[in-house]
Amino acid sequence: MKESSNDESLGLGLKPGDSHYRAYVGPPEDFDLIAATTFNLLTTLGLRQQHSLLDVGCGSLRIGRLLIPYLNKGKYFGIEPNEWLVKEGIKREIGETLVQIKDPTFFFSDSPTTLSRAGVRFDFAVAQSIFSHCGLDLIAQWLSGISQSLVETGALVATFLPSEQDSTRTGWIYPECVNFRLSTLENLATEANLRFEVLNWKHPRQQWALFAKPKFNAEWFSGAIHAIKP
Repeated sequence: MKESSNDESLGLGLKPGDSHYRAYVGPPEDFDLIAATTFNLLTTLGLRQQHSLLDVGCGSLRIGRLLIPYLNKGKYFGIEPNEWLVKEGIKREIGETLVQIKDPTFFFSDSPTTLSRAGVRFDFAVAQSIFSHCGLDLIAQWLSGISQSLVETGALVATFLPSEQDSTRTGWIYPECVNFRLSTLENLATEANLRFEVLNWKHPRQQWALFAKPKFNAEWFSGAIHAIKP
């Protein structure tokens, strides 16, 4: 008999990092909100079905469950070190049939060098709640790797936690969080040949930022999103 929506296990009440496919990637209560607001941000910035997109830390397809059906076949790419999360996301959120129809690509890795080895170029990249758990050493590596894999008109959108002081921690820190100054992230973006802008876009706890290549067309969000200068 088909499981009713009331019986569906959504991980509600569990803590971020708990071993449930929704809870492991963040507060389960925000799973739908994060997906919807991120998808809307990307399309407002100009994402269209023919574009290729990299989902950094795609996890259990919190955002991928909206992006994979929307993008054309073979245009969604996810990178994630925890293969079990992706498998659970496919099983519980999108199903094998959609995978066969849309043919997404998954890289099971925690290193940006995977992108250069793959030789794929992306129009957009998204890193939701990744830089809020990374030391500056990892952020610099990911910005450099993603920048090299973006087309000249491409852009990355990512969330972070702003502060007047930079965290001194290094490596991957999840589920704990770290904070950074805007000027520090702007300097790292410049080193990676990316333009940095803070975006006024809804997020329950973090701040969205745009890391854009020099030829990125800002027309779609000009007037729709008010950029906050760092």
